[in-house]
Amino acid sequence: MSPTPNLVAEPERRQTKKASTAAVLSFLFMGLGQIYNRQYIKGILYALVEIYVIVFLTNPIVNGLWGLITLGEQAQVRRRGRVVIEGDHSIFLMIEGLIIVIVLVIFLLFYIYNIRDAYKTGKLHETGEKVNSFIESLKKSWEYGYAYILLTPAAIFTLFLSVLPLTFGILIAFTNFSSPNHLPPKNLVDWVGFQNFIDLFRLQAWSKTFYGIATWNIIWAILATFTTFFVGMFFALIINHNKVRLKRMWRTIFILPWAVPQFISILVFRNIFNGQFGPLNQYLSTLGIDPIPWLSDPFWAKVALVTINIWLGFPFWMALIAGVLTNIDKELYEAAEVDGASTFQKFRSITFPLLMYYTSPLLIMSFAGNINNFNVIYLFTQGGPADGKYTYAGSTDLLISWIYKLTLNHSQFYMASVLSIMIFIVVAVFSIWNFRQTKAFKEEEMM
Repeated sequence: MSPTPNLVAEPERRQTKKASTAAVLSFLFMGLGQIYNRQYIKGILYALVEIYVIVFLTNPIVNGLWGLITLGEQAQVRRRGRVVIEGDHSIFLMIEGLIIVIVLVIFLLFYIYNIRDAYKTGKLHETGEKVNSFIESLKKSWEYGYAYILLTPAAIFTLFLSVLPLTFGILIAFTNFSSPNHLPPKNLVDWVGFQNFIDLFRLQAWSKTFYGIATWNIIWAILATFTTFFVGMFFALIINHNKVRLKRMWRTIFILPWAVPQFISILVFRNIFNGQFGPLNQYLSTLGIDPIPWLSDPFWAKVALVTINIWLGFPFWMALIAGVLTNIDKELYEAAEVDGASTFQKFRSITFPLLMYYTSPLLIMSFAGNINNFNVIYLFTQGGPADGKYTYAGSTDLLISWIYKLTLNHSQFYMASVLSIMIFIVVAVFSIWNFRQTKAFKEEEMM
């Protein structure tokens, strides 16, 4: 019998065993696997990181996780207006706990990289391949990981400045954080699970307001998107017509509403639509028409909002569609004329399909943006006029302006957080779907 198979298999088993041993040692304590692979400087540095975490961060980690889980156990105690016991601040404990979780995630990723590094180096060492020294490893890391080194600080800042606040806002939805019953430090905040979501849909005080505002929110997003689009398209088609002269002048005039700051335009329109002394109602009175309650009647307030939004939004679509029209191949129209197509038929079969092809992703993005169009609603009507059927909301409030009122005016933080999650889900679905329709995403899938 030939001993060749056993002689070949035995080194492979030893190789796997050596690499696995290094990985296990690094799993037990950071740096041991590197020291086992005779990378002493790297191993000592890894070990110092874990020693630092154990010595200096053990208590903060334990306290942070305790605070995140319990949200405190002792409320503030006052006697005769003086604080006798400081107590636990549930919100501070939650934030500190989230910071600790992020630090643990970063450390865990570093720990996994330490194990992976020990395993890979062990395999190189046992197969007789060259193992880089510490200086060579630094040079290689700088050469091949230059982009990652530059991105790491930005990624860490993103974790603490974006991910942390976002996660905090989400977690508030699963608590009873509100005023006056659960506002720290006087009162502790408790975890309530999905009870707030259930209340939003079951309790009439919340559900009636939510369904009413959500319905108007969708209607508003549709009207605000398509009215500006079609008005912009109308002006772009007229200006692009062959018989229209001074095209640049007309484009400049109609782009001015977009150039003026939205804040100024909305405040001007608020005075124009004023029911008592607004110039619009005064002009209607001279024509024998009764003044219209633009700001005090829910229906007319919504009509005024859509009208103002058209003025603010159509210049963008006009400029965009004008650019698309100039890039449509003229031979398509010439061929249609040869076939005897009318102006409407050319628009229906050539112009409109091409416009929709190029602008559909932007339409979807505009729709998602109009769902959260806070400026127009709040600056013009402040969500009014008041509606007795709604809780903490007016007739023209959107979900985003309702959240603003719940947070700043009424301290209903938990319900505001629930609504924020609902909006995030809707906008995220539209954004992801919009991205999946773009050429860049489809070409990336084909690569």
